[in-house]
Amino acid sequence: MQRQGRIRLLLNILPPLAALGAHAADGLAQSYPARPLRMIVAIGAGGGTDVTARIVSQKLSEQIGVPVVVENRPGAGTIIGTEVVAKAAPDGYTLMTASPEISINPSLHAKLPYDTVKDLTAISQLTTGQYFLSTHPSVPVKTVKDLIALAKVRPGRVTYGSSGNGSANHLGGVLLQYMTGTTLVHVPYKSAAQAATALMSGETDFMMSSTTAAIGPIKSGRLRALAVTGPKRLALTPEIPTGSESGVPGYEVTGWYMMLAPAGVPRDIMTRLNSEIAKAVQSPAVKDRFAALGTEPVGNSAEACGEFLRAEIAKWTKVVRAAGAKAD
Repeated sequence: MQRQGRIRLLLNILPPLAALGAHAADGLAQSYPARPLRMIVAIGAGGGTDVTARIVSQKLSEQIGVPVVVENRPGAGTIIGTEVVAKAAPDGYTLMTASPEISINPSLHAKLPYDTVKDLTAISQLTTGQYFLSTHPSVPVKTVKDLIALAKVRPGRVTYGSSGNGSANHLGGVLLQYMTGTTLVHVPYKSAAQAATALMSGETDFMMSSTTAAIGPIKSGRLRALAVTGPKRLALTPEIPTGSESGVPGYEVTGWYMMLAPAGVPRDIMTRLNSEIAKAVQSPAVKDRFAALGTEPVGNSAEACGEFLRAEIAKWTKVVRAAGAKAD
């Protein structure tokens, strides 16, 4: 009888305890955020990732009522900044605006200081877009066919810049070389902004430039756009053909930005972040800013974003293996 009494007592106590735990979790989500958030950008200031992060962080800060501070942590083809996020506390106060490099590095590097899938969690895709294949105006080409012809008569002398080893603009050049049978010279820089400056000063011949960073120099004539790298022409620049239209059928390099966090962030906080980020990127003001930069807002679910990231890792693995690309 005493044993049965103790069991009944435990059964009476357990439901209130469970409810207390649920209320504690609710309280955690309701009190979040209680201090500023930091937004890691694993590429230097001035590039497309940085510009996108600052647009989103400003709107997100307005919505959640605390500062969202952008922190540039460039180096090693985005590996340094990504490691900072992968090893940060999973409390929702460290976020990352990531670009395609995060999906390229697992196949380009034999060993990373983190597991891209296991140590990071996707919150939402911010934008989708593409790149300009752009040259310095002094380069004697006006079309992609001209560039390929130049590369074939000057093997190993036509150069292209990138924001670093393993960057999307690095692999975009590798893919172009592979698909056209040319020999191109990769020149990595520490950031997309540095690579763009080098291109505009004539240090390099061409570059896969993000629409976000390159639209201004193209409109002003400091760069010449030969093609866009997506499946269709940009509404922003309808006069510029696609790579496929320019003599390289099937050539596509699409760009995107997404929001990530360390793995293990509480579900309630993840739900809040996903909702606020989707609201931010779909707001009229942010959509207008993205449109002016040649990108489109997404704001999808965490599950859809995670699936997309895994698909991108698989896609770039095939490209890297087929082209024999290596981190220079």
